[in-house]
Amino acid sequence: MAAPKKYGEELRERATRMAVELRQDPATRSGAISRAAGQLEMHPETLRNWVRQAEIDGGTRPGTTTSDAERLAELERENRELRRANHILRTASAYVGDRCQAGVGASRLRRAS
Repeated sequence: MAAPKKYGEELRERATRMAVELRQDPATRSGAISRAAGQLEMHPETLRNWVRQAEIDGGTRPGTTTSDAERLAELERENRELRRANHILRTASAYVGDRCQAGVGASRLRRAS
């Protein structure tokens, strides 16, 4: 389970927008993220990561978009579940196969279930 979020979505959007606007002006570009983070009383690296992800999502920077990352995580989770189910089925199949080879007849096997 993910850790609780320290900053709300509204603050995140506002801070990202503020930092991006400051970076667009050549006069305020240098240190814009640090200044904005200081004004909002947050760590500059937090804001820098938000700005980087916003640029990726906006298509101005190469990388994995938020929606792609969510979809990838969903597929990985599904893959883990399917591997686990396959392992359980293989184990059960081997158990039943061993019981049949050991001389337990099909009728005795049905009664045991």
